[in-house]
Amino acid sequence: MDEMDTRRRNPEESPGSPEIKGKQSHSGEEKQAAIKINELWKVYAPKDVDIDVEDEDLIKSLDESEESVVAVRDVSLEVNPGEVFIIMGLSGSGKSTLIRCLLRLVEPSNGQVVINGYDVTAMNKKELTEFRRHQVAMVFQHYGLLPHKSVVENVAFGLKLQGVPKKERQRRAREALKTVGLEKWANYYPTSLSGGMRQRVGIARALVVESPVLLMDEPFSGLDPLIRREMQDELVRLQEEMHKTIFFVTHDLDEAMRLGDRMAVMRNGSIVQIGKPAEIFANPADDYVARFVQDKRDEIRKADEQMEKFAKACAQSEKVVD
Repeated sequence: MDEMDTRRRNPEESPGSPEIKGKQSHSGEEKQAAIKINELWKVYAPKDVDIDVEDEDLIKSLDESEESVVAVRDVSLEVNPGEVFIIMGLSGSGKSTLIRCLLRLVEPSNGQVVINGYDVTAMNKKELTEFRRHQVAMVFQHYGLLPHKSVVENVAFGLKLQGVPKKERQRRAREALKTVGLEKWANYYPTSLSGGMRQRVGIARALVVESPVLLMDEPFSGLDPLIRREMQDELVRLQEEMHKTIFFVTHDLDEAMRLGDRMAVMRNGSIVQIGKPAEIFANPADDYVARFVQDKRDEIRKADEQMEKFAKACAQSEKVVD
């Protein structure tokens, strides 16, 4: 797997890999970010509006207009290789627009996105297509499985787009299904699976292409709480084995704290705070973040109070027994 990842990160060195231009050079001593976002903007505005993000008066007028939305506002951040980086925010904060801008599923209005040294924002259509097939995989909240294809065919579909021979893609697809515990369901169709099982198929489909970066847009939010927890456990287990770079969007603080190495909190398209989950929980940057984490604080406080009462009751029982 490591050899395949290396080959795809350096396609010019492999005769069987597509050419993706725009690879940026780095010195051996410089640590390269897996994902680097520089001053990224996404503005939805009428077609006749010429977007200039440097024009503060224009941006202010767009904010006030009912016909325009500044969905991503001057976002800059870096994600380290092998890191689970969480983007967290309420509905409408811009987090799903941001993750879609990374692969230009939504075209940014301004700024730069560099993934594994490739400037995604500078790619032409052909280069972008090849980049999506080999360098990055994505898991959505809505599974996006093909209902007329079997589970194993769904998992192998990305390999088919890569031009992998049928026998090889079948083998790799079945291995990926085994990794997520669904090898016995390979020949079933998506309609036979539960929601949690369908999302496992989605994860297997993302893993099988062996891309070094995984983008996940609220993948577990449509599942019931028990299945959601199981899927979080599954992701933790897989990450311990595979060490992917994961860019994970959620509105759930529990999920963010459970999965993330670091996290960024978004509000109105902007990044409000970046840090380790425990740091943000302990030291919120402003009132918005403080309110965001308050429910979790109250939950922990109530749990502490219950534990204290339980400890006192146990101590009292021991005295009675004595």
